[in-house]
Amino acid sequence: MSLIRQFRRALPSALVLVGALLSAPLAAKVAPGDIVAPIADYKIWVGQETQALLAKTQGIVAAIKAGELDKAKALYAPARMHYERIEPIAELFSDLDKSIDVRADDFEKKEADPAFSGFHRLEYGLFAKNSTEGLAPVADKLVADIEALQGRIKSLTVPPEKVVGGAAALIEEVAKTKISGEEDRYSRTDLWDFQANVEGARKIHDLLRPLTTQESPKLVQRIDANFAKVGKLLEKYAAPGGGFVSYDKVSKKDRNAMRGPVNALAEDLSKLRGTLGLN
Repeated sequence: MSLIRQFRRALPSALVLVGALLSAPLAAKVAPGDIVAPIADYKIWVGQETQALLAKTQGIVAAIKAGELDKAKALYAPARMHYERIEPIAELFSDLDKSIDVRADDFEKKEADPAFSGFHRLEYGLFAKNSTEGLAPVADKLVADIEALQGRIKSLTVPPEKVVGGAAALIEEVAKTKISGEEDRYSRTDLWDFQANVEGARKIHDLLRPLTTQESPKLVQRIDANFAKVGKLLEKYAAPGGGFVSYDKVSKKDRNAMRGPVNALAEDLSKLRGTLGLN
């Protein structure tokens, strides 16, 4: 039999084999056991952040009940940072996430709606109304919600794909709500949240670094470079005494300039799940 005839007879079977390979799901690039340690370390870190969130929020409650307006204002942004860092996990509990972090836009009566609660309700009272009056029940509920969140996180089996995907989600949130200035509209502490989102994303990236480096060292280098660029943007607006300047002081030109580096970072972080075989 000629080589050409042999090739023609074998071709249909070869095509079937190729088709089967292409249609089959790709094997995970990282063995399931390899992801256990970084996810366990992440859960420990989230637990620590939740404890700090609770302690600092209790400080806000005490200041509100004592009528110490300036102190309550000063504690607001540092407390919220702990929540912003752990949002990939906090958002798994949609009822608590809504109660803790809802904005007035989600209610028919906006700020006047009795159901408006959580951090942004306190923010509205402290910064827009410039008063602690009537905020004690709101503050107490926020503490109770955070305690409930803490309890649920302790018993949670953390989904690896949620953690890995959470790095990009945090930076996408920066692009969506922090740069626009809609997140902390009363206090103008958006840059604090911006920084917290970046820190939360970096924590995930750092924990996964050994695995990601094994699969794609160039991706790790790009992510590190983009984190550095975003970090320099934030440094520009650091306040002398710590924290950040009011977002009102960030020009429209500078806000627009933030979008490129932030979007580039989000795009590279979005590749982590595929790189680690967690799509």
